[in-house]
Amino acid sequence: MSKEAFDKIADGLSEALQIARGDLHPVKLHVPAELDVRGMRRHLGMSQDAFASAFGFTINQIREWEQGRARPLGGVRAYLLLIERSPESILALLQDVGAHKAA
Repeated sequence: MSKEAFDKIADGLSEALQIARGDLHPVKLHVPAELDVRGMRRHLGMSQDAFASAFGFTINQIREWEQGRARPLGGVRAYLLLIERSPESILALLQDVGAHKAA
């Protein structure tokens, strides 16, 4: 195990102990129970295909979410929340990563 990995684990354990003692309050991420994927996509003026392609989803995921047959879960919900709040920033980051891979 690298020193960096060990230090991160040690920091996490220290934080957990502080929370358990009541000396520190845990950070909570609030992700709404329902996300309006269709509304996000329409607000951006994107087709289902364009939205899926731009943000790394499959067209089937978009269709399932928009038709209510499935819900985005876990990290995908958090990612969609970021897209909703700052789509231009997310697109810029994704384009930057793509440019670095192509180089």
